[in-house]
Amino acid sequence: MLKPYTHEPFTDFTVEENRKAIEDAIQKVENELGQNHDLLVGGERISTDDKIVSVNPSNKEEVIGTVSKANKEIAEKAIETADKAFQTWKYTKAQDRANILMRAANIVRRRKHEFSAYLIKEAGKPWKEADADTAEAIDFMEYYARQMIELDKGKPVNSRQGELNRYMYVPTGVTVTISPWNFAFAIMAGTTVAPLVTGNTVLLKPASTTPVVAAKFVEVLEEAGVPAGVINFVPGSGKEVGDVLVDHPKTSLITFTGSRDVGTRLWERAAKVQEGQTHLKRVIVEMGGKDTVVVDKEADLDLAAESIVVSAFGFSGQKCSAGSRAVVHEDVYDEVLERVVKLTNELTVGDPVDNKYMGPVIDQAAYDKIMSYIEIGKEEGRLAAGGEGDDSKGFFIKPTVFADVDINSRLQQEEIFGPVVGFTKAKDFDHALELANNSEYGLTGAVISKNRANLDKATLGFHVGNLYFNRNCTGAIVGYQPFGGFNMSGTDSKAGGPDYLALHMQAKTVSEMY
Repeated sequence: MLKPYTHEPFTDFTVEENRKAIEDAIQKVENELGQNHDLLVGGERISTDDKIVSVNPSNKEEVIGTVSKANKEIAEKAIETADKAFQTWKYTKAQDRANILMRAANIVRRRKHEFSAYLIKEAGKPWKEADADTAEAIDFMEYYARQMIELDKGKPVNSRQGELNRYMYVPTGVTVTISPWNFAFAIMAGTTVAPLVTGNTVLLKPASTTPVVAAKFVEVLEEAGVPAGVINFVPGSGKEVGDVLVDHPKTSLITFTGSRDVGTRLWERAAKVQEGQTHLKRVIVEMGGKDTVVVDKEADLDLAAESIVVSAFGFSGQKCSAGSRAVVHEDVYDEVLERVVKLTNELTVGDPVDNKYMGPVIDQAAYDKIMSYIEIGKEEGRLAAGGEGDDSKGFFIKPTVFADVDINSRLQQEEIFGPVVGFTKAKDFDHALELANNSEYGLTGAVISKNRANLDKATLGFHVGNLYFNRNCTGAIVGYQPFGGFNMSGTDSKAGGPDYLALHMQAKTVSEMY
């Protein structure tokens, strides 16, 4: 009997046994660095001369691995292969597809610290963040497997005398998964296995900065029993490979996580009906966020400061859910700011192999962009903490706090995707909600308050897809806090929720007369 879903436990690294396990895993991964990873099309490994070189963002001289780079011809071949595989995979029993996911979850669970070690080295994730990333990947597989078993039963509809009506869900077709680097395992895995378990075939194009962990996961899927052609691994450039995959008339579904600019461009391209296309493409996009922690005057101020720091600086602020804005009631503004600055100055920054609180940002482009915003912040606000960076060996930036920033400033409106938080003062709680809603995004938000009436007001009045009370605004757990945002944050797909798999399928009604 299948046990009810519960999320994968996080590892307690204060336990010596667990510390040794992750240290041993890091050593194992370090001994494997530099290997080449091929493309996978129709079960065939393909090596190309053109390679993606994945480097350690903590140490620019250390190569994590090289990954063959797909081109237009390979991308087109992969789509044709996936389309052919779909003709049989779509008839596979839902239970069998779910079993594959559960086998894959168990494989990853047995190698949990190894995958976390790859995230530490390739994505620059601290131990705790890497462990949570791996746990979330396991959660997606376990949760979606169970969801598919339930979805396969269809939904009840009425029938008249002498009539049987059935309402069911059927697969959609060839799916293109374009995954991000910030949750290089969790989101990559979740947006790959969701279309797989719903009977679709997948072309996985991972982020070019973190392709090795994706290659490792594809190997897991093969080991778990995903047939040839059902999963295809085609990393490559967005313009050369991504556009081909999105535009192709046989592509049925596109699932993307990344920036607003790329997401809206993809949405526009997918809307165009290509020659030979017989369907309208479905698009699931998760884009950016400019997320706010609101602090009421009736709040636990220690909790408020901790929530702001965790929201802003976890994984160096490289989360679409990161709390990059703090809107604080004027009565407690100075005290909350003081406490945040104190906590911020206590954070450790360095190579995550050494279990620092904050590691590097992902690459030179990210470093340059974040440092440019810090310079903007110095003009738009008052620097209260941090503001310094060092890219001599890796891409390290100190956690940075700006005070007295206008809500309409660039610092408070544009997604920085780094360890920077701006403070804005609110006159009262209604004004705080008005400031928090002043954004083109609507992904996450948090309210720290002991006032129940104000929390109730925020429930509908704070326009975000994921709203948290008296805690940080990051760290959604699969099956507990389904994730997705409003406005320019995306299609509010609610990944890890009860409605998500149906987005990958088509509803079908069958009516029979007796």
